[in-house]
Amino acid sequence: MEETPYRITPDLLERVRAGDETANRSLVEILYPIVRGNLRNHLRRFADHDDVSQEVFMKIFLKIEQYTGPQPFEHWVSRIAVTTCYDWLRKQRSRPLVTYSELSEAEVEIIEKNTPSTRAGTSDTHRELFSGLLDKLIATLKPREQIVIRLLDLEENSVKEVTELTGWSASKVKVTAMRARRKLAQQLERLEQSGAS
Repeated sequence: MEETPYRITPDLLERVRAGDETANRSLVEILYPIVRGNLRNHLRRFADHDDVSQEVFMKIFLKIEQYTGPQPFEHWVSRIAVTTCYDWLRKQRSRPLVTYSELSEAEVEIIEKNTPSTRAGTSDTHRELFSGLLDKLIATLKPREQIVIRLLDLEENSVKEVTELTGWSASKVKVTAMRARRKLAQQLERLEQSGAS
């Protein structure tokens, strides 16, 4: 018989607010996969994940009194994780352009063929290489653009869902996505041109 997975209940949250260490550990165990998933989706450098996840959990425990619902607690946590990732990206400030010479041979081949690797029949290795190239290109965007592109295009959230996660207006999300997509297209075009020369 399988163990029932832990759930976040009002009782658990009350015990956390009261300072119960066992409840705190349970909450971290339940939320850890959610927080790490958000970090994996928004931060390219895995070396940053431990530091940022500690920051996310610190914010959760410091702000837990602010959670009143009605949205699920997990959604509230995801919003904290997304905004923490955004803040972390803004602090990094360095967004170097990707140059043709920095690409692996396989990434060069992807650009030269200019084929989306999400097609049916594409190998897992090819998809991984395309994903790596996409990560490099996304990392050149401004932090807000990175977050919006990842939420909208990679995670396939709706504009409404992105506004709920970020606290930004729908028009800000749409304009940011439009600018980010234009920049990515320009980056790809630049890489294609430098490879052709």
